[in-house]
Amino acid sequence: MTPKFFGKKTPIKPPLEKKTSIEPRRFIDLNNYDFGEEAMATGPIIRVAEVYRYEDLAGLTEYVYNGDVLLIDYTSIANDELTLRRIINELKRVAKDVNGDVAGVGRNFLIVTPTGMRISRKKIRGGAR
Repeated sequence: MTPKFFGKKTPIKPPLEKKTSIEPRRFIDLNNYDFGEEAMATGPIIRVAEVYRYEDLAGLTEYVYNGDVLLIDYTSIANDELTLRRIINELKRVAKDVNGDVAGVGRNFLIVTPTGMRISRKKIRGGAR
Protein backbone atom coordinates (compact mmCIF):
# COMPACT_ATOMS: atom_id res chain seq x y z
CA MET A 1 0.00 0.00 0.00
CA THR A 2 1.39 3.35 -0.93
CA PRO A 3 -0.21 6.49 0.47
CA LYS A 4 -0.72 9.57 -1.64
CA PHE A 5 0.47 12.93 -0.41
CA PHE A 6 -0.19 15.92 -2.60
CA GLY A 7 -0.81 13.71 -5.59
CA LYS A 8 2.49 11.82 -5.40
CA LYS A 9 2.91 8.22 -4.61
CA THR A 10 5.42 7.68 -1.81
CA PRO A 11 6.35 4.23 -0.68
CA ILE A 12 6.33 3.41 3.01
CA LYS A 13 9.78 2.41 4.09
CA PRO A 14 10.59 0.64 7.31
CA PRO A 15 12.67 2.76 9.70
CA LEU A 16 16.37 2.27 9.37
CA GLU A 17 17.80 0.21 12.15
CA LYS A 18 20.74 1.82 13.81
CA LYS A 19 23.39 -0.67 14.62
CA THR A 20 25.01 0.72 17.70
CA SER A 21 26.77 -1.29 20.25
CA ILE A 22 25.71 -0.02 23.62
CA GLU A 23 28.47 -0.37 26.13
CA PRO A 24 27.50 -1.08 29.70
CA ARG A 25 27.92 1.88 32.02
CA ARG A 26 31.22 2.04 33.74
CA PHE A 27 31.43 3.68 37.12
CA ILE A 28 34.57 5.29 38.41
CA ASP A 29 35.32 5.26 42.10
CA LEU A 30 36.20 8.88 42.77
CA ASN A 31 37.73 7.98 46.12
CA ASN A 32 40.70 6.55 44.24
CA TYR A 33 41.61 9.94 42.79
CA ASP A 34 43.29 12.88 44.46
CA PHE A 35 41.84 16.10 43.12
CA GLY A 36 44.04 18.38 45.19
CA GLU A 37 41.06 19.74 47.09
CA GLU A 38 43.18 21.87 49.36
CA ALA A 39 44.97 23.48 46.44
CA MET A 40 41.66 24.26 44.68
CA ALA A 41 39.99 25.80 47.73
CA THR A 42 39.91 29.58 47.71
CA GLY A 43 38.50 30.08 51.20
CA PRO A 44 38.35 28.23 54.49
CA ILE A 45 38.03 24.46 54.40
CA ILE A 46 35.63 22.63 56.72
CA ARG A 47 37.65 19.96 58.52
CA VAL A 48 35.86 17.03 60.17
CA ALA A 49 37.61 15.43 63.14
CA GLU A 50 36.99 12.87 65.85
CA VAL A 51 38.28 13.34 69.37
CA TYR A 52 39.03 10.33 71.57
CA ARG A 53 40.96 12.10 74.33
CA TYR A 54 42.05 15.58 75.35
CA GLU A 55 45.51 15.17 73.80
CA ASP A 56 43.96 14.88 70.33
CA LEU A 57 43.26 18.62 70.34
CA ALA A 58 46.92 19.61 69.98
CA GLY A 59 46.96 18.66 66.30
CA LEU A 60 43.44 19.84 65.55
CA THR A 61 43.57 23.42 66.81
CA GLU A 62 46.29 24.22 64.29
CA TYR A 63 43.67 24.04 61.53
CA VAL A 64 41.63 26.81 63.19
CA TYR A 65 44.74 28.97 63.57
CA ASN A 66 45.34 28.48 59.83
CA GLY A 67 41.82 29.73 59.00
CA ASP A 68 39.83 26.52 58.56
CA VAL A 69 36.51 25.55 60.16
CA LEU A 70 36.70 22.54 62.47
CA LEU A 71 33.73 20.20 62.99
CA ILE A 72 34.52 17.88 65.89
CA ASP A 73 32.72 14.63 66.70
CA TYR A 74 33.15 13.87 70.40
CA THR A 75 30.84 10.84 70.57
CA SER A 76 33.51 8.58 72.05
CA ILE A 77 34.02 10.85 75.09
CA ALA A 78 30.46 12.14 75.48
CA ASN A 79 30.07 10.34 78.82
CA ASP A 80 33.37 11.62 80.27
CA GLU A 81 32.28 15.01 81.62
CA LEU A 82 35.71 16.10 82.88
CA THR A 83 37.46 15.46 79.55
CA LEU A 84 34.61 17.02 77.62
CA ARG A 85 34.71 20.14 79.82
CA ARG A 86 38.50 20.44 79.28
CA ILE A 87 38.08 20.09 75.52
CA ILE A 88 35.32 22.69 75.35
CA ASN A 89 37.37 25.15 77.46
CA GLU A 90 40.42 24.66 75.20
CA LEU A 91 38.31 25.21 72.07
CA LYS A 92 36.84 28.37 73.60
CA ARG A 93 40.38 29.64 74.22
CA VAL A 94 41.35 28.90 70.63
CA ALA A 95 38.24 30.66 69.30
CA LYS A 96 39.00 33.67 71.49
CA ASP A 97 42.64 33.73 70.29
CA VAL A 98 41.64 33.87 66.62
CA ASN A 99 38.53 36.02 67.18
CA GLY A 100 36.38 33.11 65.99
CA ASP A 101 33.46 31.25 67.48
CA VAL A 102 32.62 27.86 68.99
CA ALA A 103 29.22 26.21 69.37
CA GLY A 104 27.62 22.83 69.92
CA VAL A 105 25.80 21.27 66.99
CA GLY A 106 23.39 18.48 67.77
CA ARG A 107 24.28 16.15 70.62
CA ASN A 108 27.85 15.12 69.84
CA PHE A 109 29.36 17.78 67.62
CA LEU A 110 31.24 21.01 68.19
CA ILE A 111 32.10 23.54 65.52
CA VAL A 112 34.98 26.01 65.79
CA THR A 113 35.33 28.86 63.32
CA PRO A 114 38.33 31.05 62.51
CA THR A 115 38.64 34.82 62.35
CA GLY A 116 35.65 36.66 60.97
CA MET A 117 33.16 33.79 61.06
CA ARG A 118 30.32 33.67 63.53
CA ILE A 119 27.91 30.82 64.26
CA SER A 120 24.26 31.75 64.49
CA ARG A 121 22.53 30.17 67.48
CA LYS A 122 19.14 30.63 65.82
CA LYS A 123 17.84 27.47 64.15
CA ILE A 124 16.28 27.75 60.73
CA ARG A 125 13.13 25.66 60.69
CA GLY A 126 12.17 23.86 57.48
CA GLY A 127 10.02 26.06 55.26
CA ALA A 128 10.13 29.04 57.65
CA ARG A 129 11.78 32.30 56.74
